[in-house]
Amino acid sequence: MDLKLQRPGSICQSTEASFAAGDTIYSALVRDGGSLVRLDWSAAGWPGPPDNTLAWWRSIVPEVEEKGIQLAPVDILLETLEALGSEPNEAPLRYLLALQLVRRRVLRFADPAEPAAAGQEKQPAADGQAAETVVFSCRRRDCDFTVVVAVPEPAERQAVEERLAGLLWSGGEA
Repeated sequence: MDLKLQRPGSICQSTEASFAAGDTIYSALVRDGGSLVRLDWSAAGWPGPPDNTLAWWRSIVPEVEEKGIQLAPVDILLETLEALGSEPNEAPLRYLLALQLVRRRVLRFADPAEPAAAGQEKQPAADGQAAETVVFSCRRRDCDFTVVVAVPEPAERQAVEERLAGLLWSGGEA
């Protein structure tokens, strides 16, 4: 029998005082109809195990851990990659994002044997000249992304790097 226990509540069952890190609390699993309910009390409010108790225990409220910075969800990054495709001024950010997704094994360089990925292509750039592109394959979405190879200019590298880091680590918008 697998029991799914809820996390401790944030207030005492009898005194309604909030629990703080380091407080001693008492918890009980109580039968309520056909289910089990977890109830929590502060040390001062603990009346002893209630009727229909299956189990009870004493514990200490843990310190709150900071989650810190987390990687953005892959689906959000793929949506951003797709949205950046319609903005030619964002080509360096889109190219670097695609390379990061290759590194995270979300995208891969498309197989040159596939018709859609027959080598690197040329697309018209904003200045009218042909721009080199590369095709990335995404198994998750079963599609290809054609991305302009655009290395950031030295003057814009810092800004593009900061925007890329914001996308990768927080999921924020570009």
